[in-house]
Amino acid sequence: MSRLQNKTALITGGNSGIGFATAKEFLEQGATVIITGRSQASLDEAKQALQGKVHTILSDTSNLGDIRGLAKQVQQITPRLDVVFINAGIGKFAPIESVTEEHYDEQFNINVKGAYFTIQALLPLINDGGSIILNTSINAHMGMATSSVYSATKGALLTMARTISAELLPRRIRVNAISPGPVTSEFLKKDGLTTEQINGFKEVLTTKVPIGRFGEAAEIARIATFFASDDSSFVIGTEIIADGGFITL
Repeated sequence: MSRLQNKTALITGGNSGIGFATAKEFLEQGATVIITGRSQASLDEAKQALQGKVHTILSDTSNLGDIRGLAKQVQQITPRLDVVFINAGIGKFAPIESVTEEHYDEQFNINVKGAYFTIQALLPLINDGGSIILNTSINAHMGMATSSVYSATKGALLTMARTISAELLPRRIRVNAISPGPVTSEFLKKDGLTTEQINGFKEVLTTKVPIGRFGEAAEIARIATFFASDDSSFVIGTEIIADGGFITL
């Protein structure tokens, strides 16, 4: 089945984790795919793993200069986009007493500011009737200690899905969000945790997930495919929570 045949999609942070799994899924569904990342080596690895079928752009979501130049780089590959998956993001955790301005700014610059201005930069290239997907988190809905800054950034993305959808109604561009729960990915390693710490964290967290396991990045990718495809043509400004029942049961 080719649910994305003749569609062109851009995925920010598509070189690893959920972004990479989504790139793989989109390709399998017939899309032309562009991924961005801030490491050329990681982009090269992703391209090789995807058998060279993906286009890559070196671009840092925390850098407004890179974002402003993104549309021109995209146009060297394709004149138009049908899907933009705003996936690039980071998560760092600390009790409020320990939060520094750097800790706060880094997450808001990437997760919120970068997301917002990436959408702004690419809007002229997105076809009417296209789809914008925001990767958020169940942390936007729960009071998890040490996650105050991270959770606030994800809450901001949820409001974007609604407000930007309202603005783009004349162009029929749908903006929707995916809020994953615990998912097996490179996310925890990027936070600087050791393998022992990651395994301990996963063991404790798994007991709180009603389905009894972490999600897989490929499962989130299939939700992104729904939002990217015409199957979601009547779905706008909303959110799908994929958390194994963590906050829904």
